[in-house]
Amino acid sequence: MTKDFPGRGKVAVLKTSPETVLEDYARLLELAGVEETLPKDKETLLKINISWQTWYPACSTAPWQLEGVIRGLRAAGYENLIAAHNDTVVVDAHVGERNNKHKFVVDTYGIRNAHLFEPQYNWVRYDPPKPFLVLDKIYPEGVHIPELLIGRNIIQLPTVKTHVFTTITGAMKNAFGGLLGRRRHWTHADIHDTLVDLLMIQQDIHPGLFAVMDGTFAGDGPGPRAMRWHEKDILLASADQVAIDAMSAHLQGFDPLDIRFIRKAHEMGLGVGDPDEIEIVGEDSGWVMAQDWDFVQEDTFASRGQKLIYHGPLKPLEGLLLRSPIVPWSYFASNFYHNVYWYPFVGRPRVEKALETKWGRLFCEYGAEAGLRGAVMPGMQRKTVAAAAVGFAALLAALGVGAWLLRRGDKEA
Repeated sequence: MTKDFPGRGKVAVLKTSPETVLEDYARLLELAGVEETLPKDKETLLKINISWQTWYPACSTAPWQLEGVIRGLRAAGYENLIAAHNDTVVVDAHVGERNNKHKFVVDTYGIRNAHLFEPQYNWVRYDPPKPFLVLDKIYPEGVHIPELLIGRNIIQLPTVKTHVFTTITGAMKNAFGGLLGRRRHWTHADIHDTLVDLLMIQQDIHPGLFAVMDGTFAGDGPGPRAMRWHEKDILLASADQVAIDAMSAHLQGFDPLDIRFIRKAHEMGLGVGDPDEIEIVGEDSGWVMAQDWDFVQEDTFASRGQKLIYHGPLKPLEGLLLRSPIVPWSYFASNFYHNVYWYPFVGRPRVEKALETKWGRLFCEYGAEAGLRGAVMPGMQRKTVAAAAVGFAALLAALGVGAWLLRRGDKEA
């Protein structure tokens, strides 16, 4: 059954510059029909994306993205705004909101700041009005979501980038952290259908649903962290989570309908995933549709290992490796790869070059009056190195136990 809502199938696209970006965001909201989408008598959550506690171009919500949306909403008469954060097992959201300068923006505008994983926020069981695709099988004990999200508008604030598991990540994927708790990695083997289930939850619990996507920097390759950045100077907004993700995929050079979560949501009538059926407002539609950035999806060493567990020969060990008490080995492995090896030796030189660009200079100046000029660029993290030793020991032990169980099973067979 087709889900009908204001703004269905419409995506606003604007070219921008550091000099005009805040005003452009206000215009973007208007073009995409924010006032027809979000009831003003409801509080509005701004779901910030922090994919890394370290600033890296295109990785997390840009500070000008957050500020531009806040200013645009305030000018349109929205006063009750809440910045919302999730945590992950590998990213510290409190550190991330400082390093990405979100906290500076939130404090500057006096916005309530909610970290959904903290104990003052209740998580309640969610019973869907119609069957899930996969979540009930992944969580047979029930799906639990933050109570704070229920009955409030939400604006997803992703960036334009690729992803190792979902080809691209955008509005639909941005709900992944906010709606699911720390065991969300259980869904990675069925991540595309999980995103469709999460969109159905969002359309049920939120009176208004919207997305604003920043493509000032865009990320290509093994996203959401180890990417090659590109200056693309583009902004997108829509009330249709499927359509904005489809348009982001199209810009990056992918066929949206080849990406399962977009195609499935389109087929189920949850939004419009076919670019030929999307109404583009703002920039000339011919120019937008002619874009092909030739981005590619790639894996990191870490994601290749994960895919061996989710879809490869290690699949029989998924429960042991990722759902048992030894699961911290995977967190340590991810931290070691990204924070001990990749960032110091690959990422940091890329960040240094990015800071010389117009958007990098803008990031450096954000919060300068509050002593935040520049960017935090950590070196090799000693704590992670020490923790990695423990993690690798746990991994070796897990693989040893798994090999023994497999051999035992073969003998019994």
